[in-house]
Amino acid sequence: MAKPRIFISSTFYDLRQIRSDLDLFIENLGFEPIRNEEGDIPFGKELELEEYCYKEIKSVDILICIIGGRFGSESKNQSSSITQSELKTALKEKKQVYIFIEKSVLAEYETYLLNKQNTEIKYRYIDDIRIFQFIEEIKNLNSNNNIKGFETAHDITKYLKEQLAGLFQYFLEQQTKIKEFSLVENLERTSNTLNKLVTFLAEQNKGHEESINKILMINHPLISSLRSKLRIPYNFYIESIEDLKMLIGARGFIEDTASLHIDNEFYVFQKTKNDSIENLLVSTHLFDSEGKLLYFNKGSWSDDFLRLTTEKPKVNDDLPF
Repeated sequence: MAKPRIFISSTFYDLRQIRSDLDLFIENLGFEPIRNEEGDIPFGKELELEEYCYKEIKSVDILICIIGGRFGSESKNQSSSITQSELKTALKEKKQVYIFIEKSVLAEYETYLLNKQNTEIKYRYIDDIRIFQFIEEIKNLNSNNNIKGFETAHDITKYLKEQLAGLFQYFLEQQTKIKEFSLVENLERTSNTLNKLVTFLAEQNKGHEESINKILMINHPLISSLRSKLRIPYNFYIESIEDLKMLIGARGFIEDTASLHIDNEFYVFQKTKNDSIENLLVSTHLFDSEGKLLYFNKGSWSDDFLRLTTEKPKVNDDLPF
């Protein structure tokens, strides 16, 4: 199983115990510590030894930089220490970086800021003014420059526990967002596909709008309801209230203008038989203000839109005098 690889960067002799404590801490977390003194960095013969450290940083996940009072070994190719060059490499490679500076050095750094022009001043906790200059360079970075002061290895490990726990929580949160993003992305792709399909069909069916409209109207729920209630065996379609009147008029229904639009909700048509009267009620909501039939799908259709009732004709029981 792959493990996060964590590079420990610092001067060696003054911070070797802290490096050792951090190595144990990282191993106990199940991660892989990378320390030069432990032989964790493969060295070749073509380049300077420090170059192999920089190459190794490109393959790690996290770099922990610890800055104390010693400048350390100077880089052969840069005007900085090897430790400083390791940090610069990690920043350039956009690695996750944690920077720890001894509290005594941090405190004296404030004195340096007040006396930068004074070349005669002596500092107690550093052996080279370039340490303060590098700290200033780090603080002026726009990002990835979080600095934490420390006195003991415990200060460093406590802070790292909190940070690594935060990284894990962030990872879990991102996994949930990735699923949500994938769902949205799939919906967008589906929407784009449908839009392309609609555009394609529209282009392919230019000049055939009337045929498409007939297909839609033949499958209108009103048509199937009329065929069922009036027992009409053939296909037909309706575009307006006038078409409806002609259709049912041919089947013996006459518009009852006296009761037209009962509560403004229905058109009423009647058909008189010898022993009964059939009433056909058609909802006015099926048509627009110009009498054109509106399209309804089966999900929005209600049986109350079209009613067929039967009643007995009234008998005059009054006796003449």
